[in-house]
Amino acid sequence: MASMKTGSRSSWSGKWAFILAAAASAVGLGNMWRFPYLAAKYGGGTFLITYLVLVFTFGVSLLLLETAIGRKTGLSAIGAFRHFGKKFMFIGVLASVVPFIIVPYYCIIGGWVTKYAFAYIAAGPAAMADGGTFFSSFITDGVDSSIFMLIFMAAAFIIVARGVKGGIEKANLILMPALIVMAIAIAIFTLTLPGALDGAAYYLKPDLSKFSPELVIGALGQMFYSLSLAMGIMITYGSYLEKKASLTQSVTRIGCFDLGVSFLAGLMIVPAAFVAMGSGDAVAQNSGPSLMFIILPEVFADMGQVATIVGFVFFLLVFFAALTSAISLTETCVSIIQDGAGFSRRKSLVITVVFIVVAGLIINSGYNVLSFIQPLGEGSSLLDFADFISNSVIMPIVALLTCVFVGWIIKPKTIIDEVRISAPFKAAKAWSVMVKYVAPVLVVVILVTALAQSLGIMKF
Repeated sequence: MASMKTGSRSSWSGKWAFILAAAASAVGLGNMWRFPYLAAKYGGGTFLITYLVLVFTFGVSLLLLETAIGRKTGLSAIGAFRHFGKKFMFIGVLASVVPFIIVPYYCIIGGWVTKYAFAYIAAGPAAMADGGTFFSSFITDGVDSSIFMLIFMAAAFIIVARGVKGGIEKANLILMPALIVMAIAIAIFTLTLPGALDGAAYYLKPDLSKFSPELVIGALGQMFYSLSLAMGIMITYGSYLEKKASLTQSVTRIGCFDLGVSFLAGLMIVPAAFVAMGSGDAVAQNSGPSLMFIILPEVFADMGQVATIVGFVFFLLVFFAALTSAISLTETCVSIIQDGAGFSRRKSLVITVVFIVVAGLIINSGYNVLSFIQPLGEGSSLLDFADFISNSVIMPIVALLTCVFVGWIIKPKTIIDEVRISAPFKAAKAWSVMVKYVAPVLVVVILVTALAQSLGIMKF
């Protein structure tokens, strides 16, 4: 079947525009609140080395696979798989469901970050350092939390509305360098705090006694979710990429960006939390929202006169990280509707915006008027359920189906030939082995452990 790519389809202005956009998509909340916790829990440098190896083997292999499918077909996920035959379209449909589930609740959390950045200026650092009362009061206030969710959404929608070159490219050209500069600045400042160098040593020094299957599984899951795999984003972004751009160099650089920002996040957060809590084990007991919105504000509040500035800059950094991911998720939704329904980009954007706003308001109400709905048991929320369905169930299944599809149905040579259009592919044989044999096994491990973790059978 011939490609359905048309001359009117959006495209990147060049290879680096794609790399920045894909890296911006990969850099998100998971880098900021889960990576530092895992590094603290699993022996610092030991976890870092394991993560690095996984990113540049398994992670980059899947990035290359998805990006090449997108570039070869010139279509987003549904059309890309349909290109090889209608019977394979269901894989694209499953992949396309993911961003529609994730982006509404991701924007809710983006609203939390927006609120905190604003509060450091309006209310001061002491207001947030109250053991979690400020946070719980805010998220259960349906009006206040919805307002900040909509502010965050508006930022993402405005950028996507300006198009691939005029909006996403230009935004990432500002947001990504700003994010990296702020991360380096906060990391340097953190290391000047009394006792912070001990925390840095704990973070960087390998503790081989902590190496275990659990560590590998934790690093594997973090890498998988961090790189924007199995959610249609890389297929969509690859479909905007010109044929002359080297895919192997591009995906390697995306992996470097993700690894670099994750490393900086750990260097910001682990030493700072180490100073406040006194040990790496104490740091390792906090992750996710509790680390971001309860523990760190207490750390910042102890910094004296600079607390307001440090707190504001940190949450502005996290806002940028969340925004770049929300932009890629929204763009993917727009592209899916545009390709699937044949609508104009503008009409597709309007449909996407309406869906995300309505779904966001419904999921957000799970913390207030719909708090009686607890899909995953007592204490769970609609947001927890959306996260479980997308991250723990659909994404690993999509990744497994994609590996089987490329490895055993259309064969690796189909993708290898696409990669070789723009550059030599010396690792083609190793990549084929990864996609056919290694990656499916690792994805099954991710799926099983994610389900077991969500059901409370094991904890990472």
